[in-house]
Amino acid sequence: MTKLKIKSGDTVRVIAGDNKGQEGTVQKVLKEKNKAIVEGVNLVSKHQKPSAANPQGGIVKQEAPIHISNLTLLTSKGETTRVGYRVEGDKKVRFSKKSNEVI
Repeated sequence: MTKLKIKSGDTVRVIAGDNKGQEGTVQKVLKEKNKAIVEGVNLVSKHQKPSAANPQGGIVKQEAPIHISNLTLLTSKGETTRVGYRVEGDKKVRFSKKSNEVI
């Protein structure tokens, strides 16, 4: 399994596919599938049967997982960047390769 450079809570931009250009924060990373669920991106319509929690039922919009390769991390200034790792003191930190700032 490969090391993923995107973690939950990161702000990302979609760089390929139908949702290209959209931005959002990562809610969950599915490591075994190399996918992530991004808030407000890749919305799909899901049909729900009526239940006690949702007595009306109907069609619900929800986020579907999107492949990690189609996402890029955003810096604090809102520009896309690649991620690198370095050791500062005794901690391993992620940093932006474009601006050299610690993420």
